[in-house]
Amino acid sequence: MTVGSPVAKKKARIEIIPLIDVMFFLLAAFMMVSLSMQKIHTVRMDLPSAVAAQSSKKPDIVNIDIDAVGDLRVDRKQVTLPALEELVIERMRANTNLPVYIRADNKVKHGRVLEILDSMKAIKVPKVSWAIEVPPSGA
Repeated sequence: MTVGSPVAKKKARIEIIPLIDVMFFLLAAFMMVSLSMQKIHTVRMDLPSAVAAQSSKKPDIVNIDIDAVGDLRVDRKQVTLPALEELVIERMRANTNLPVYIRADNKVKHGRVLEILDSMKAIKVPKVSWAIEVPPSGA
């Protein structure tokens, strides 16, 4: 007959969480040591300086600028809305897929911009887009 002990037998366990912590510490230590042992050799160079290219206006694009008052300009020439429509129609005869870019001042009234957009829609311009200027850094 076997008599059981009043104290329960404990099974031996290997705790893995402290082992993982130790392994991560060793990995980080070896990485730091290996990075500090690496020597970087550089060669001194004189790089050429670049000059910003002048933006060229393409003749097959119509850029419409709307200033704060609501006046229209195409290629820095002030035009009226009917003259703008005639100009776009004339250029569309040469290029039926003519893109039109509208750049409006941030102080122009919303209705004026929509008026120009509606006039471009009325003469069936296939591509009308907004030209957006990126504000200078620090603004």
